[in-house]
Amino acid sequence: MSEEKLKQLAEEIKKNMVNPDLDIELCFPNEGASECETKKYPYLKVKYVVEGHDVYEKEIDIDPEYWDKDVKDLVNFVAFQIQQFMEEIDSVEYGGE
Repeated sequence: MSEEKLKQLAEEIKKNMVNPDLDIELCFPNEGASECETKKYPYLKVKYVVEGHDVYEKEIDIDPEYWDKDVKDLVNFVAFQIQQFMEEIDSVEYGGE
């Protein structure tokens, strides 16, 4: 995936994924936070805080099969993955409310 596409993706994610219960670290080349491990593919590290104390984490890999997609499709993919993760946790925490 091109560096320019990753940069655009990072900007879109930062702009669109605003939620006080989420902490998203972009583990992309030249964007990675200090807590990111070096991996073969770019990924996001998502932390979801429930009721201010329970913290759940998930890594969302951006595998090569997605690299040809446009930035909008990648943002939608990431948003879907995050939403699904939050719904999973909420169903565990709140008994499927």
